[in-house]
Amino acid sequence: MTTHPRGGKVTIGTIAAEAGVSTATVSKVLNGRSDVSPATRERIQQIVARRHYHRRGGRRRGGIVDLVLNELDSLWSIEIIRGAEEALRAEGVSMVLSAVHGSTAGTGAWLEQLTARRSDGAILVVSDLTLHQRTKLKALDIPFVLVDPVGAVETGVPTIGATNWAGAIAATEHLIGLGHRRIAHLAGPRHLLCSRARADGFRAAMEQAGLDIPQWAVRHGEFTDPSGHAEMTALLDEAERAGHAPPTAVFAASDLQAFGAYAALRQRGLRVPHDMSVVGFDDVPVARWSDPTLTTVHQPLQDMAAMAARTLLRLIDGEHVDLPRVELATRLVVRDSTAPPVQGAEAPS
Repeated sequence: MTTHPRGGKVTIGTIAAEAGVSTATVSKVLNGRSDVSPATRERIQQIVARRHYHRRGGRRRGGIVDLVLNELDSLWSIEIIRGAEEALRAEGVSMVLSAVHGSTAGTGAWLEQLTARRSDGAILVVSDLTLHQRTKLKALDIPFVLVDPVGAVETGVPTIGATNWAGAIAATEHLIGLGHRRIAHLAGPRHLLCSRARADGFRAAMEQAGLDIPQWAVRHGEFTDPSGHAEMTALLDEAERAGHAPPTAVFAASDLQAFGAYAALRQRGLRVPHDMSVVGFDDVPVARWSDPTLTTVHQPLQDMAAMAARTLLRLIDGEHVDLPRVELATRLVVRDSTAPPVQGAEAPS
């Protein structure tokens, strides 16, 4: 970012507004792209010269950004990939995908590859950067943005997330409003910040309603359908073994866990929502086509990824990001997997 002699900060947005074009068009001119009319190019170049605008370090060296995820083949990851790719493509920037196959950023092989191909920056999704990796990114002057980080993030690192706590409260309050009192939670991994926020939201809603949360009612697993199946099965087994009534509703921390719970309930001859109501979290596209269609918390995954991409491009262009931590709003989507408990189901066992 450049300071104008009269004291104002000059950014790509400043140039775009003065030229009457989009920031994408200004970026194309600065990156030497040919798909801009000669008249528009000349107008932008004149403004750049008059404003004494210089991008930090001559960024956008190769027009490549890395998107680093744990896995590339999950429904959740596909939505993130779509959002980031669309936002980057609109700016004429290519995207390279890397998978670290775990909750941390692995051995850092992705970082070596990122350096070798001279990527301009990185979007890191559910990654736990080591001190060495953070230090190396900064030493190489490679901007990065985090999406749904594992834990606490150091001050000043741009982070994009969602209102996980509020979403979990909405999901739990929906079940309570239907009349459910014995509600279980299939939680995500304990080490993930988003998972802990959803579990905290569940507990907050239950406590606000004056409802007890038995120890067996919260089971931590992974954001996968096999985990949802295993934890739902274990929850039902525990109820049978201890001789207490099973829950009449379950809030799963992800849609995939909810689908796993569906399968476990079917194997026991239980129907959703007649015998048990189920709520998920994410609102992946298949949620509206499942049987029954899934009540879930919509997490704006594509919007989160797109915002991360746009924020990264601002950093690459030397702009200052005023709001390093952004949480996009979640909302409850009610479908067919939730209903009031059958009469007598909530009577004490």
